[in-house]
Amino acid sequence: MANTQLLTNIPATVQTALTEDIGDGDITAQLIPVEQTAKARVISRQNAVICGTQWVNEVFHQVDKSVKVNWLVQDGDRVIADQPLFELEGSARSLLTGERCALNFLQTLSATATISSHYASLVEGTGVKLLDTRKTIPGLRNAQKYAVSCAGCFNHRIGLYDAFLIKENHIMACGSISNAVATAKHNEPGKPVEVEVESFDELMQALEAGADIIMLDNFDHAGLRLAVQKNKEHPTPAKLEASGGIDESTLRSIAETGVDYISIGLLTKDCKAVDLSMRFI
Repeated sequence: MANTQLLTNIPATVQTALTEDIGDGDITAQLIPVEQTAKARVISRQNAVICGTQWVNEVFHQVDKSVKVNWLVQDGDRVIADQPLFELEGSARSLLTGERCALNFLQTLSATATISSHYASLVEGTGVKLLDTRKTIPGLRNAQKYAVSCAGCFNHRIGLYDAFLIKENHIMACGSISNAVATAKHNEPGKPVEVEVESFDELMQALEAGADIIMLDNFDHAGLRLAVQKNKEHPTPAKLEASGGIDESTLRSIAETGVDYISIGLLTKDCKAVDLSMRFI
């Protein structure tokens, strides 16, 4: 289910994008008579999962409130090559000024949704949840995480403020895993506390410290299965997350080890923009 809490900063994100694109005016659009109107259609040139409708709407709302946007699909829909996505009607100048910014959002977020949908299909039936990471395009964190959530995957923490992820350097600076976890629970009671571990000794320390989630960093398959067993045997088991070096070839077998989560940075950092096209009609 899409995480709609991530939609709150769309106007500011769009304003930034329009400012960098338009600057003090679209000089090419000004070649067109101000009174000229037009209709346009946007299609996908490839199979994809669509995401970004509300960013497109906001682009044309900020460019020209009189532009009409008629969607033929919605976020999360699968489309095929040459399928129409939406139509526009309004000032020819406004349609052309908003075109690239709108398509940039749509092609990027649809790319994120498309790869997320593909990876979600690879673990279907295992019960594992695939999580995104903070490896996102600067300024598009919420947008990409929304796209992930539209396509069958799930959000890890949104940023550095909503959950703890205690890694090697945090542990060294705090003195121990137990000190880091205790301080986290004292400082921000109620917020999830996750600890990244690289060995079974660290796994047991994190369990004894009361971590909510334990990230198993670069454990092999046998190690993951053993970690799952040790976690089940502990009086206060945690949720287990596999991470590190996971790709399409290993994803299913890792999911079948029994971990609760798998985090994958490539959902947001390795996506290729969906090929879109706008034409006047």
